[in-house]
Parts: sequence; structure tokens; C-alpha cells
Amino acid sequence: MSRSPLIARTVPALRRAVDNLRKRKAMIALVPTMGALHDGHVSLVRLAKRRASRVVVSIFVNPTQFAPTEDLGAYPRTWKADIAKLAAEDVDIVWHPGVEAMYPEGFATRIVPEGPAVAGLEDRFRPHFFGGVATVVGKLFTQCRPDVAIFGEKDFQQLRVVTRMARDLDLGVKIIGSRTVRERDGLAMSSRNVYLSPEERRIAPTLYRVMKESAVRIRAGDAIAAAMAGGAEMIEAAGFVLDYFEVRHAETLAPVTSRKDGPLRILVAARLGSTRLIDNIAV
Repeated sequence: MSRSPLIARTVPALRRAVDNLRKRKAMIALVPTMGALHDGHVSLVRLAKRRASRVVVSIFVNPTQFAPTEDLGAYPRTWKADIAKLAAEDVDIVWHPGVEAMYPEGFATRIVPEGPAVAGLEDRFRPHFFGGVATVVGKLFTQCRPDVAIFGEKDFQQLRVVTRMARDLDLGVKIIGSRTVRERDGLAMSSRNVYLSPEERRIAPTLYRVMKESAVRIRAGDAIAAAMAGGAEMIEAAGFVLDYFEVRHAETLAPVTSRKDGPLRILVAARLGSTRLIDNIAV
């Protein structure tokens, strides 16, 4: 029988709850989320349960990673459904702070990541984004003090940024990436998929299909530039406005020109109507 998780809304309440787990010698996993939970998030929670004895899930729509033109106000919020999902997974603690708890009056400190955060992918189109992510994730790590933290591979550049930050700042948190969960037609699960119209939803899996076809071409020996140019044409012909469609080194996100340059990752970001989709696969 599932039990309701403890819900903490202030840092002192969270600290007391985490301290109680620590007294029992618990290993703690953190799953950071912005809510609007779907099966992809549930897969992160299940991986967390395999890697630790206790699980904390944070739900916080972080304003510092949204630009003024982006969808902070419209971002889906499904609190009751989220808690039901987490209760069904026997999550121990839900950390649900308000903006005033995360960024109290006078807050004046930011983390400014470099390395994979300035790889010329998401940062080219959302220059504010990784500073906001790094700052809020750094706070989550110091608030929750987890042994491990679980992040999805769908946000691949974010995964690399957070991994680098945890290592560089000696935060004592092991970052674990979890593979992307997809719909039956290949579309990566995302809270923003609800914005797609029926026709856009039909077109959206094109991104995954083209990535797979491009990866096959690269593995077969085609030049990377030719394979990616052909894929970009197919994506745009389907009706997307393409931000980027690139192959990068899977660890550093540095540009590559050959299969010999190391483990490779294809990354894509494109707009379909008013919805921006991102995805990636290993080559």
C-alpha cells in the first residue's frame, strides 16, 4: 500500500526531515523536477530507488532559468496528480519550496558555469538558462544533501553541466544520468508536449526518426557533415524551425569532424509551432 510522502516547504523543515533519514544511516537520492510529472519522471524516481534507500523529489518551477519571453507563467502545474504519482512510488520526501524560500529578499549569489555550459548548443539560444539551472541545482544539493542525484538524458547538455559543477565544486554528490523515456512513436516525453496541437503531435516524432537515420549513416561511414546536412533538410521539410542539429563529443560536447574523435552524441533543438522540442541520441 502506498503512503503519502512528507512534504517540506521550508529549509528548516527539509533539514529536519533529511536529518531523520540520516539518523537511520540512509543513503539518499535526489530527483530534481519542475513538476508536471510524467512517466519519464517516474522512471527517474525508480532509478533513484535502485541506487539509494531513501528518495527526495523536489518540485520547484525555477524562475531564474526562464527568459522574459519564455513560458514561466504558462508552465504546467499539476500538484495533486504529481503527489499521487510520488505516493504510488513510495517517495519519502517532497521538497516543494516557494520562490521566497529559494530566493529570499536580498539574494545576490549566482553560479556561472562554463565548460559544457558554453558549448554553443542550448546556451546559444538560451544564454540565461544554465546559470539559472546551476544556481538552483547547487542550492538543491546543499539543501537536500543527497548522496546521488538523478537527471534525465533528454536534457543532455544540462546533465553535462550539472555533472561538471558537482565535480568542480566538490559537492559530494554522484550524478547519475537516466536514459530518455519515449512515447510509442519515439517522441521524447516532456512536460511541454501538452502544448502540441494534434497535427504537431503527429509530426513531432520526426526528430527521433531523423536522428536515428543520421546515426546509421555516420556509423556506416558517411561524412558527419553530409549526414547532418541531410538530416537537417528532413527536419525542416517536416515543418520544424531548426535551432541546431549537431554531432558533439558525448563527454565534453566539443565539436567533432570524424567518428574517430571519440564517443559521439547527436543533439537537436527545433520549434514546432509555439513549442520548442529538444532531444538527443548516442551515435
